[in-house]
Amino acid sequence: MSSESTDDDLAAGIRHLMKTEGEIISENTRRLNVDRYRAFEELGENRHEELRERARSIKEDAIERLPELIEELTESIEANGGSVYIADNADDANEYIREVCEQANAETVVKSKSMTSEEIEVNTALEDAGIEPVETDLGELVIQIANEEPSHIVGPGLHKSRDEIASLFNQHFDPEQPLETAEELTRFARDHLAEQIDEADIGMTGANFLAADTGTMALITNEGNARKVVEATDTHIALAGVEKIVPSIEDLAPFVQLVARSGTGQPITSYTPLFSPPIDTPPVDAEEREFHLVLIDNGRLEMREDDELRETLYCIRCSACLNSCANFQSVGGHAFGGETYTGGIATGWEAGVHGQESAAEFNDLCTGCSRCVNQCPVKIDIPWINTVVRDRINRGKDPKKFDHLVDSLLPDEEPTGTDLDKRFFGNFETIAKLGTATAPLSNWVADLGPTPKVLERVIGIDSRRDLPSFASETLCEWFESRNVQEPEDPRRRAVLYPDLYTNHIDPERGKAAVRTLEALDVAVEVPAVRSSGRAPLSQGMIETAQDHAEDVTDRLTPYIEENYDVVVVEPSDLAMFRQDYQKLLDDESFGRLAENSYELMEYVYGLHENGAGLEVLSGGADSPVFYHSHCQQRTLGLEAHTVAILETMGYEVTTSDTECCGMAGSFGYKNDYYELSMEVGSRLKDQQEDASGITVASGTSCQDQIGDLTGRRPPHPIELLDPTASGS
Repeated sequence: MSSESTDDDLAAGIRHLMKTEGEIISENTRRLNVDRYRAFEELGENRHEELRERARSIKEDAIERLPELIEELTESIEANGGSVYIADNADDANEYIREVCEQANAETVVKSKSMTSEEIEVNTALEDAGIEPVETDLGELVIQIANEEPSHIVGPGLHKSRDEIASLFNQHFDPEQPLETAEELTRFARDHLAEQIDEADIGMTGANFLAADTGTMALITNEGNARKVVEATDTHIALAGVEKIVPSIEDLAPFVQLVARSGTGQPITSYTPLFSPPIDTPPVDAEEREFHLVLIDNGRLEMREDDELRETLYCIRCSACLNSCANFQSVGGHAFGGETYTGGIATGWEAGVHGQESAAEFNDLCTGCSRCVNQCPVKIDIPWINTVVRDRINRGKDPKKFDHLVDSLLPDEEPTGTDLDKRFFGNFETIAKLGTATAPLSNWVADLGPTPKVLERVIGIDSRRDLPSFASETLCEWFESRNVQEPEDPRRRAVLYPDLYTNHIDPERGKAAVRTLEALDVAVEVPAVRSSGRAPLSQGMIETAQDHAEDVTDRLTPYIEENYDVVVVEPSDLAMFRQDYQKLLDDESFGRLAENSYELMEYVYGLHENGAGLEVLSGGADSPVFYHSHCQQRTLGLEAHTVAILETMGYEVTTSDTECCGMAGSFGYKNDYYELSMEVGSRLKDQQEDASGITVASGTSCQDQIGDLTGRRPPHPIELLDPTASGS
């Protein structure tokens, strides 16, 4: 996407890609995603986690020791008879590659798949020097013929249909008989590429991993073309970012087991050759072989010194984060990507190697849903990296022309250049307090005919999206006005955290939670506490989120010290307490809150497991329920608790299997992303329509999205358990 794109261009581009590539991308990425789930289920959860821990430990160690490993790798390869060149940037790398080609009088270079070669645009550099680059990976060949950029880290042509590929091949190669079937296309490509490899002067590969102790290079492929490129030419050039180095050949083992499973759902790829080049096998028509390793910095060593971007260097380019991302599944990498890299992890790579402007093109497509967190084989906190870059982008922007209209309402903690829509949603606590204090007038104004169009024009809230209505009485106010006798010897004492939405917009689910907990002999408090900071964090306003985190912790700590549990209705707020606050608070404050906080249905499950009888609650009498769990709830591994409790209460539960509802907090409200949000949500709608019985959802965004998709907002699961059934 061009760096000159406007916001209107962005929305139009997303709409175009959803129509032209979305169905193909969706089918392919979702299939890979399902295959990945199956592959790790077969491996076993414990083994999977052991491998992830080991892989992350190796990468942490390697990046920490990177300068010395570069020296060790250089010595190992030179001892094997090869050459190593450390390139500062793309121009430096391409100049060295051109010199090697000129010395070999090369006219053609056959290449296996390499994202690093895409990063430095080596094909363009070769063509400018009069040298023909030939892609031998089938997907890369398709993209080269189409004159397009890769849309996916592993499957560069994943957005192309068979018919499109056939049309490209027939037009470009003009075969004697038109190519139609997948078998015909594959056979033609194989024969064509065999000739190209046989006639080539130089072979070029990437490198998935480089072992510093032996100089061994691992190439992980499914087509076998990489080995042919290496063995059929007398000069081999390998391109690799410096982050590809691991300390020893033994360290390759966990990655070999993780890469294929994470990317394609295979136990292992079809070809996993290990070379310690230059290899002894004689090349065709030559007596000796040259090997050149071009180690590329191009911003990586600066990323290593950046505490927030450093984790990006742990990436092993498996594509699990792309395939598990609901937004990527709909639009692919031509929208959800920068100059080279695509998907969630692309923000870190683009900011590091191409600059923040490239990352800014697509950064907001990451909603922070966290579905990629458990999928990353090296446990990179991708949403946090995206949030950090978003914060930096905010700080580099000029204030928008309408800022003065809301400056009187919004705090000044966030960068003044932050987009107005981000300032609005990031400070939604202020809006909610005002809305509640002035309800029902505020709701009447919101429903006025001109209001949606004004909000769309000024703030970017899509006029097709229903706005939430503010409650006239907050949950905290309702709780304070009650006259309930606290049990003398309660089973537990708990603070029900009054999250922003429950307190100001949907107190009914909070009331149901209070009544349910009290029926289970829990003494409940609902103190006035500031919002968790999820809203500003999602907008990249880290300082504002940190201020919220400190206030929340200060308010809740005295309760925790008095042996109260913290019970949270909204899963995204629990994720703040258990995960995100680790980045915002000191270790002691974070640990104390994280260890004593529970998701509401998780807490009810725990009470039941410890002897609390559920017969005092409302039951299901074999009623069917369709349940959609919130993204962060799944990431935290908490979906099963809700299912277990509902089934215990007599409900027949069917769960959704979509990655995300598509709403993702403020994302679905924004005009630029409304249509994408609804497209993602359509998968959930289809499943919900196929199910029977009542629909329930555990997250605010999920409830809102299902309500807009179906015309009926589902209740929270706790409302099915409310002992008063009709409320009070």
